[in-house]
Amino acid sequence: MTHEDDRALTEALIAARSAGRRCALATIVTTKGSTPRKVGARMIVDPDQGLVGTVGGGCGEAEVIESAQRVIETGTPERVRVDLTEDFTTWSPAVCGGVMDVFVERVDPAIDPT
Repeated sequence: MTHEDDRALTEALIAARSAGRRCALATIVTTKGSTPRKVGARMIVDPDQGLVGTVGGGCGEAEVIESAQRVIETGTPERVRVDLTEDFTTWSPAVCGGVMDVFVERVDPAIDPT
């Protein structure tokens, strides 16, 4: 992640907190093989403002977004395994062929007032 990526994520978290909105923070915690992003890459899912950052795009990122929506609703963190080794439903030259584990947690200004 670049300094600009970190700044955008921080600004999005501050904006959500200031507005009293819950959002989700997704962080890649492990990778194996070739993946579009590496350990430490983060993405914020804010139901009102959309996405900031990326964990790789495509179908894998869609899985993480679905998880983030559940986490925002329930408050229960999830670990999502994104398997990019085979995609039988579509042909895509962008498929990297690796596996990523992504930790998804809720950021709730009512609980985390700092």
